[in-house]
Amino acid sequence: MQEASEALEFERAARLRDDLEAINKIMEQQAVVFTDSTDADLIAFHTDELEAAVQIFHVRDGRIRGQRGWVVERMGDQAPLEKVDEGEDDPALALLMQNFLIQFYGDAVEREKIEAEEDAALQRRGVDQESRAMPRQGKVIPREILVHTMPEESDEVVKLLEDLRGSQVDLRVPQRGDKRALMETVEKNAKDALRQHKLKRVGDLTARSAALQDIQDALGMETAPLRIECTDISHIQGTDVVASLVVFEDGVPRKSDYRRYRIKEAAGDGRSDDVGSIAEVTRRRFKRHHEDKLALPDEEAEASNFADENVIEETTDVARKFAYPPQLFIVDGGAPQVAAAQKVFDELGIVDVTLVGLAKRLEEIWVPGDDEPVILPRNSQALYLLQQIRDEAHRFAISYHRQQRSKRMRSSVLDSIPGLGPTRRTDLVKHFGSVKKLKEASQEEIAEVKGIGPKMAETIFEHLHA
Repeated sequence: MQEASEALEFERAARLRDDLEAINKIMEQQAVVFTDSTDADLIAFHTDELEAAVQIFHVRDGRIRGQRGWVVERMGDQAPLEKVDEGEDDPALALLMQNFLIQFYGDAVEREKIEAEEDAALQRRGVDQESRAMPRQGKVIPREILVHTMPEESDEVVKLLEDLRGSQVDLRVPQRGDKRALMETVEKNAKDALRQHKLKRVGDLTARSAALQDIQDALGMETAPLRIECTDISHIQGTDVVASLVVFEDGVPRKSDYRRYRIKEAAGDGRSDDVGSIAEVTRRRFKRHHEDKLALPDEEAEASNFADENVIEETTDVARKFAYPPQLFIVDGGAPQVAAAQKVFDELGIVDVTLVGLAKRLEEIWVPGDDEPVILPRNSQALYLLQQIRDEAHRFAISYHRQQRSKRMRSSVLDSIPGLGPTRRTDLVKHFGSVKKLKEASQEEIAEVKGIGPKMAETIFEHLHA
């Protein structure tokens, strides 16, 4: 492998590297790593500012029985607040580990239940089948879970895992011995996986460039759409109507420019108008930008900004403004949605942005003024990229809708207590675990919470027991 690399035969070197890794994995799975019939999962992350690779080794009866790995994007509060140097601890890893443990083992137990129900249904129908030795919950969630960094709220995570397993779970960071040595191997695998993923993404640049070129050709654009924006609407029977705006640059998401909107003019009081909502979002996206552009000298027009006080950012940073418009603006929907957005474009004099609609039913691309949609080949990179963008807008809209709906449904009895602000409400619930337990607390116990004095404790106690 080294000789091939030095001879610049990189493809051959890569094949040899992959063969070596495959051999190593086979040897690892056959190796006896512990002599005490240990059942454990070992989990490690390796991250950079944008992505995280996770590796998990499944040890059963002292042997490595399986290994899995993923590379995921770090989002929101999982991303580091600032660049973390090599070898330094990343405080966001604790939250990343917490979210992974909850989701991974929760999904594993759920899958086990579904498979058990399927087996039971087959047996009831008298189907002759071999037992596939379904693992019990104790096998899905082992007695030991060894991690390279503890989750943020470790006590709560342990309690959840024990509830899922039905018995005690030992969650800890191995410090010495064979378990620490194997953890170092898991960490190395995660580091290698992230490195290989980044090398692969470099190769994907060619595919993304081809997809953008195909979009340019299909839509008759003068240049390839290096910046693409897409909007989608989400609601349930006209309640909590929201919209998303996602941004892709060079074919990859630019999450710092994502926007979320609460629809105000086209929805409310149980009514919703998807076409009107698309028009409202389009107007709010381009109106301020267009006004700023007209107000600036020609040499500064390219740096015109966009801001909207009703826009909610995905991140907690100060709201960032759009520095320039997209080359392509996509609305989720067909001819009616495109016509509504085009009407806004005409109203604002927007002529330098290509507008299309992407309908879900047949993946048709609707162009303003055309009676027939543009149909791309089902296996084309261009259609795949447009679907990715539309699906991301849909995901982002749904997540915000769920957040707004949950916020509305979670209106707490604490909201009406005079003098009790949101920070102290949060501290109270976090201290006691729930409003129900808070109601069971005495006035003296309430007063022990940070920021809650005797007088406020008395007010809270009287309000909860009125």
